[in-house]
Amino acid sequence: MAASPLTVAVLEIDAYASNLGWDQPARLFALVDTARLRDQEPGLAAQLGLDDPASSVAALTPIEQDELPAGTALDDFLGTIAWPEAVVGCAMTVERLMLPPSAEASVPEGLGDKRLAKWVAAHPDRQEVRMTVAVLRDGARESAVRLREKDSPTEVLTGAGLVPGLAEALAATFES
Repeated sequence: MAASPLTVAVLEIDAYASNLGWDQPARLFALVDTARLRDQEPGLAAQLGLDDPASSVAALTPIEQDELPAGTALDDFLGTIAWPEAVVGCAMTVERLMLPPSAEASVPEGLGDKRLAKWVAAHPDRQEVRMTVAVLRDGARESAVRLREKDSPTEVLTGAGLVPGLAEALAATFES
């Protein structure tokens, strides 16, 4: 059992993304306090199956947002987001290619982003990963990382500092 409500939410989002399969676009989620949602938005809580307090043990409820605009860089998109006060946190799932640290020394110098992405995609040691990162307004963070080659709920790595860049970008959406 996961230790914190944020970890529970991250693993719930990871499981949801896993059920959708691989090669999916990035997905953004608002995180709301489940009890507050039931009190303030009973219709929405009923739609989400959260209207019975006894049946819902999750303290945070992820609510998927509209699809990210196609062709927009993730950093640019996140810079346009502002959350209402009812949103206590947010989360995102993204798929990326990763290389092991041993491959760092072999990266050619002077490649632009597109050429570097092609080089990584062609590298024999590349790994496809799905990263789910969540942050709360109070600064708490959690991440889940799943390798495509080990696509199993028992093989998901969790930790607060696994994807610091995305966590920073998500935290910035709460700054005024």
